Amino acid sequence: MKNSRRLFLKSACALVVGASGYTVAQGPLGEAQQTTKKYALIHDETKCIGCDACSVACREVNNVPEGVTRLRIERKGPYGEYPEQYFRFTRHSCQHCEDTPCVKVCPTGAAYKDEATGIVSVDAWKCVGCQYCIAACPYQVRFINPVTKAADKCDFCKETRLKEGKLPACVSACPTQALTFGDLQDPDSQVVQVLKHTPNYRTKTELGTRPKLFRIGSQDGEVRL
Repeated sequence: MKNSRRLFLKSACALVVGASGYTVAQGPLGEAQQTTKKYALIHDETKCIGCDACSVACREVNNVPEGVTRLRIERKGPYGEYPEQYFRFTRHSCQHCEDTPCVKVCPTGAAYKDEATGIVSVDAWKCVGCQYCIAACPYQVRFINPVTKAADKCDFCKETRLKEGKLPACVSACPTQALTFGDLQDPDSQVVQVLKHTPNYRTKTELGTRPKLFRIGSQDGEVRL
């Protein structure tokens, strides 16, 4: 059944691409419906110690195969002169953009933004592995899952932890509370309060993607050797 489905979708994909290059995909709730929530994540680089507890928890909860990852912590450094050396740790994962390049190029509707949550997601059943979304993502965070053969990435644990009313696995696993998750549409949420009162930044904002992964910039000398 799975192979037949893929063959069918690949044939349909070929017809669509041949006719127009790509189509604009729509989420399962339709573009006419308004977002009820707008989930976002803050990575506080001043608290992150690069322990990788977040990526380990993500892999376990979401059954991410070895060899690929939905998120990783990039370690940069050391900076400075001994003994005043330090590292910086930054998060590499889906940015859950407001303006989604990956969704725009998907010919089957497999890539979509969930209008109920604002989360950018992938419907593995619809994905034909064309990799258009991977090429279009300016943050280079998508990959082909070697088990499902479909595009994959962070979805804020939408199909696992969020369904159970829990925080994303990475947030719960962080030992230093470097991650804050919440609804940008709720003025009383912790994520909104942190963004209001703490200087923060986002990457590649000049592209107009309006990412919902915010960062609190690291300061010199947090982690010393």
